[in-house]
Amino acid sequence: MTTMNDEKWTELQQAEDMAYFKADICLYSPESYTLDEKREICNEMVSTSKAVLDAMRADFDQLPADARSKLLDMLCQSGVESPEWWRDVLVGDGDPLYKELETI
Repeated sequence: MTTMNDEKWTELQQAEDMAYFKADICLYSPESYTLDEKREICNEMVSTSKAVLDAMRADFDQLPADARSKLLDMLCQSGVESPEWWRDVLVGDGDPLYKELETI
């Protein structure tokens, strides 16, 4: 079984955090950014968030079937996101938002 190590998870999370940080700065001073820079920021947000979700799914897929079932049940009952969201991300076609956005 090959799951992502802590270093890789940290790297993914930091990339996502940086993308959203740039977006926050852009929202604070939108006149300081060109349309192309704003588009790049949006694309970074989408791609980094999708990378995190794809990594979650890859790790989830590596678990034995009984562990996947128990983990999915626990996540669906956690109150963090909806049960449908967890099913889409971990066993379905992924978060529907990313299919609509892809890149701008």
